[in-house]
Amino acid sequence: MKIGVISDTHLSSPSKDLSRLMEGIFKDVSIILHAGDLTRIGVLDAFSGKETIAVCGNMDCSGVTRRLPKKEIITIDAYRIGLIHGWGSPNKIEDRIINTFTNVQAIVYGHSHKAANHIRNGILMFNPGAFSGTFILGRNRSVGVMTIGDGIRGTIVNI
Repeated sequence: MKIGVISDTHLSSPSKDLSRLMEGIFKDVSIILHAGDLTRIGVLDAFSGKETIAVCGNMDCSGVTRRLPKKEIITIDAYRIGLIHGWGSPNKIEDRIINTFTNVQAIVYGHSHKAANHIRNGILMFNPGAFSGTFILGRNRSVGVMTIGDGIRGTIVNI
């Protein structure tokens, strides 16, 4: 199974870039995980037709924070995936979020605008980076794809 992973869209409505993502990289995914900072809830309309699970982030408007949880656990096959945005300084963000979940095989997070894809304490730590890019001039835009089969793996895709 393929899972599309996105974070930090920072949009007020669906964009042409999101449409291209759905026609390209996310075309064959079964589910989409959004790790927060949508900004506005209407951004999720871009993913219609796909099961989408999202959490709120620190830059989301009150309409988003009222509708979406701060964290979620998704079970796919035998794998439990924690989904959270994150908070505070991007430095040592994983130190803060790793203990917010128990008995998970992966944690998907955002907030730092820096992609991450590695194992820590037996858990896949996966940050797709930022759809909107880095804080400096919007460079280094990326999303992610996770694959579940005989394990759980992540891939960062620069866009």
